[in-house]
Amino acid sequence: MSRRIVLGPFNRVEGDLEVSLEVAGGRVAAAYVNSPLFRGFEQILRGKDPRDALVLVPRICGICSVSQSAAAAAALREAMGLAVPENGELAANLVLAAENLADHFTHFYLFFMPDFARDEYAGRPWFDAARARFKAVRGTAAAEALPARTAFLQLTGILAGKWPHTLSLQPGGSSRAVSAVEKIRLHGLLREFRRWLERHLFGDALEAVAALDSADALAAWAAARAPTSSDLRLFLEIAADLELARLGRATDRFLSYGAYPLAGTPLFARGLWQPEDGATALFDPADIREDLSHAWLQGDTRHPWRGLTEPDADKAGAYTWCKAPRLAGQVVECGALARQMVDGHPLAHDLVARDGGSVLARVLCRLLELTRVLPAMEAWVQALTPGEPFCAHGALPDEGAGCGLVEAARGGLGHWLTIRHGRIAGYQIIAPTTWNFSPRDAAGTPGALEQALAGLPMDDARKSLVVQHVVRSFDPCMVCTVH
Repeated sequence: MSRRIVLGPFNRVEGDLEVSLEVAGGRVAAAYVNSPLFRGFEQILRGKDPRDALVLVPRICGICSVSQSAAAAAALREAMGLAVPENGELAANLVLAAENLADHFTHFYLFFMPDFARDEYAGRPWFDAARARFKAVRGTAAAEALPARTAFLQLTGILAGKWPHTLSLQPGGSSRAVSAVEKIRLHGLLREFRRWLERHLFGDALEAVAALDSADALAAWAAARAPTSSDLRLFLEIAADLELARLGRATDRFLSYGAYPLAGTPLFARGLWQPEDGATALFDPADIREDLSHAWLQGDTRHPWRGLTEPDADKAGAYTWCKAPRLAGQVVECGALARQMVDGHPLAHDLVARDGGSVLARVLCRLLELTRVLPAMEAWVQALTPGEPFCAHGALPDEGAGCGLVEAARGGLGHWLTIRHGRIAGYQIIAPTTWNFSPRDAAGTPGALEQALAGLPMDDARKSLVVQHVVRSFDPCMVCTVH
């Protein structure tokens, strides 16, 4: 006999989330993910001056507002036909990277790890260390991590004036030029954050962790260190005991729009990794469609250029406000794991080859990005040339369109803008959590999280924590999911 369990609202999640589970034989037989909060941003934007998007879309979220700004600026840039000067690309990359790394850092210390300090895990060999370090409010990690995060985000203050909801990112680059004195300050802030990460999170040089190229190399690295020698080492101890590598597998089909472009080449590659090919291939954004069959929205399946967001709260068969984006009809996963798979990092590939996309792989790849992006930020600061242009200027077309694809911390973010008679005629947004937390489509195919939850054990109270770990491994940002 099956039974239904409804979990929600989830704490430590931006926005509202509800998960319904059908449980049979002590396991999750099916999952239904509900985004219960409708936002309406796409309606708010219609009829506005296109430049108003730069003011309005960052308000979608207070965690990833720079990502929204970057996508809006990219859409406007395409519509205006602008080329960004090198300083503008460097500054924009630095602002976005600062937010993304702060997000990875926050997710690990404040959102993900506190679940292992819960009393249900009392008696595990690592529990006392996890509770002392990660217990919500009382653990030592938060008291140390929050000041480190604050100091790191001073980068954004220098580069963009403030965070969140900065207005420095513009279609032509950055409106905030950097002086020679400010370059020195930026270098200092990056060195300070590097020291904190190498001392507390990794217990090793960033480059040494980034060079780990297989699960065996990771295991050897862990075996050479005591479980309490660093926060990563303690996480690996917990992950091995709870077998987090065997939890949360979804489609193993990974999408990345390409992250941090500079002179036409992104730091992390753009593409689609598919298990059938075992390789990264190009993808066409024209193949993206938004399926509305199980969303409380009117309309049919369309590309975002022609997308509609018209509420229908009484729609039969619907169970969420979230649309179901598909790429060439396929469910894809996005996020740090997807970026590292598409970019070809050997550790990510070995983890997926062994156990598929998992809780362990998703969290590790977020930490891996800290080790790979921070050194890149150091190089970008060095490359800034004070006195040279940071922003190009141009006129808005009376008629036009633009698509802005960027990588937020949680994955691919897309903005599709159409301009008619000098005003916004259409604006559609597909956020990372829209991809990962999508409902079933017209064919009945579950979204990525819905697939990742299927099959999880649910035979005692402790097992319900497994659902929490899988959900948090995707790091939902529900306010970005529906508009």
